[in-house]
Amino acid sequence: RELNVRYEAQPNFYYCGPAATRNALSVQGKAIDVDAMAKKMGTTEDGTNSINDITPVLNKETGRDAYRSTEIPADKVDGKRVEQLRTDIVRAVDDGRAVVANIAGTATDTDGVTHSFEGGHYISVVGYHDGGKIVTIADSANPDQASYRIDVDELAHWIASRGYSS
Repeated sequence: RELNVRYEAQPNFYYCGPAATRNALSVQGKAIDVDAMAKKMGTTEDGTNSINDITPVLNKETGRDAYRSTEIPADKVDGKRVEQLRTDIVRAVDDGRAVVANIAGTATDTDGVTHSFEGGHYISVVGYHDGGKIVTIADSANPDQASYRIDVDELAHWIASRGYSS
């Protein structure tokens, strides 16, 4: 299952949080200005601090209290947390909502392409396949790699030490 994203790339190096949130909200037909969103999230040239700055904006813009922040401790990426992430993504996508994830480090997608964000980055999860074992990412960093698929276990490790809003 895939949600229809009206993709936009981020306009600068530090707007990944607002851009990922904007792309996530676009699946619900919302058209929101990234500058206004960045202001609501407290985004600066240092980026957006945490997923906890994004979740309230998602809830406000959707008009309901549907989103929750979930953190994955760096040393706690186990089968239970991967399964929780898979379940949360499937539930959100089935509800017509994209997930926003705060990631750091390097991950490899299902085509063997590596995506590296050592300083951290925000992405949208906009679909799933094979019961949620493979997920579809909308990535605002590079329009040439705007969409790719990744194993949910790989995504959980990418999120480790950070969090996601579903």
